[in-house]
Amino acid sequence: MNIYTHKRRYKIAIIGIAILISILSLGYSNFLIEKLSEQERKRVELFAEATRRFAQTDNMNEDLTFVSEVITRNDNIPVILTNENDSIISHKNLNERKAVDSEYLQSRLTQMKETHDPVIIDILNGKIERRVYYDDSTLLSLLFWFPFVQIGIFGLFILMAYMAFSSSRRAEQNQVWVGMSKETAHQLGTPISSLIAWVELMKAEEKCHEYVNEMQADLSRLETIVERFSKVGARPVLKPTDIDQVLADSVAYMKRRASSQIEINYTKNTTDSNIIPLNKALFSWVIENIIKNAIDAIERKGKINITVEHDKKYLYVDIEDSGKGINRSKFKRIFHPGITTKKRGWGLGLSLSKRIINDYHKGNIFVKWSEPGKGAIIRIELSRPEK
Repeated sequence: MNIYTHKRRYKIAIIGIAILISILSLGYSNFLIEKLSEQERKRVELFAEATRRFAQTDNMNEDLTFVSEVITRNDNIPVILTNENDSIISHKNLNERKAVDSEYLQSRLTQMKETHDPVIIDILNGKIERRVYYDDSTLLSLLFWFPFVQIGIFGLFILMAYMAFSSSRRAEQNQVWVGMSKETAHQLGTPISSLIAWVELMKAEEKCHEYVNEMQADLSRLETIVERFSKVGARPVLKPTDIDQVLADSVAYMKRRASSQIEINYTKNTTDSNIIPLNKALFSWVIENIIKNAIDAIERKGKINITVEHDKKYLYVDIEDSGKGINRSKFKRIFHPGITTKKRGWGLGLSLSKRIINDYHKGNIFVKWSEPGKGAIIRIELSRPEK
């Protein structure tokens, strides 16, 4: 199990915990809302009873202090008192400035009808009926939105923590990349210098010319490798380069080192000159890495087709192979460090390729298409210079 499997499980665990906390928060808030709503209903019923007693009293000397206090104490629940035909008689705890407008009162009454059933007031044994419509208090309304605000703040905190964690890991990975690349270039530099000296001596003695030429070619290749690794971690210089020539050179190099049963073709589907800003050493590295992966995917006999197309904004390089293909679930993961299906190697080729294309050339590299057993197409997308 690699680090990205662990990382994915941690993400799932964090998301699961966040969902659980959200469900518990919503559940508990809903419980509190129901309890508070029941209490408000009882307070409105008490208000209605006080109104009934106040309306049907015959004895003006009766102590109505308690009744008046009940009516007066309702200072936060909006209520509207109507007759049996829903004509508004009075109201309480509404916006006093707006309440002078009859349309506003009718709008609030309609709103209250949709929110709660009215409390019926029976006066004088059914001779007179009054209805009390009411709405949620400000406290209950705020409590309804509180869990969503809480979840939003919690989600924002999780997002910021995740971004900080990812940024820290990315910075750490970048340091590893740079350190590994610089050390590789340093380690290769000394034996290459020594081999160059030996080649020069062999040339001077005019012996083994065929071997010397082959050694010279390999030394040139090693120098290219050193140049590539030395550029990782530093901002490479991009120069206007004919990408067709770079692709042709890379294909020719890989053909000489691939099995005769694997056919590698390069096709240019444009008539224009495809000159774009490139770092030749790094871009050819990307092409060779992808071709190597395609060769490994084919295993025995097959084809690798490289095509170039463009539109007004972008240039596209498609590398298609007839290999074993890639599962859709791995389309993005194959560009992560350490992801490889080969028994040997660290799985850094495609990861380095993505870094070179995305970070250095401001382009994009992705799996355009693939089906298990049928092959795959890796697409490189680069911006064309404005004319």
